[in-house]
Amino acid sequence: MSISFTVKATRRDDLGKGASRRLRHAGQVPAVVYGGHAEPVSLTIIHKDLWHSLENEAFYSHIIDLEIDGKAEKVVLRDLQRHPYKSFVMHADFQRVSADELMHASVPLHFINEATSVGAKKGGMISHLATEVEITCLPADLPEFVEVDLAKLDLDHTMHLADLVAPKGVSFLELSAHNNNLGIVVIHMPKGAAADTAEA
Repeated sequence: MSISFTVKATRRDDLGKGASRRLRHAGQVPAVVYGGHAEPVSLTIIHKDLWHSLENEAFYSHIIDLEIDGKAEKVVLRDLQRHPYKSFVMHADFQRVSADELMHASVPLHFINEATSVGAKKGGMISHLATEVEITCLPADLPEFVEVDLAKLDLDHTMHLADLVAPKGVSFLELSAHNNNLGIVVIHMPKGAAADTAEA
């Protein structure tokens, strides 16, 4: 976790849809921070600053320093509401984290060795069944992403959650809490190619 993010926010007392509209017209984003052992706090964030952070994929799966009127709290981005067609954030939710308490997070999957995998070399097509994974860990162990190495994946084989190498201190929520070994990626022959092979 070499990258660090700081988001500066201001506490707000003017609530409601009308207040939120006024904030957006002024180039600000209504937001809220909740969780931990404190009450929820309504906030405003300068839109251009938040938008700049959102352009970095790591922002979505990192511990963020949320400075509220100069006082910093450790948080994660929990939810984001975007305008349906404009490049604009409508609302942001942040959740407090504690250094000694397990947290849940969703982190992206990074697939490597796709083109050189055993199945791809045989003409197989790779289908991603998931692009992110739910994890539990302490804040200090939160990974930026989980790597999925496809080098040994053969035709008509599926890589499941249990096949992934979890980073140190990280558990996959579907496995640990629900015993659900989700499919992550599969390699299979394209339908047309399979038909051609059968005819040959």
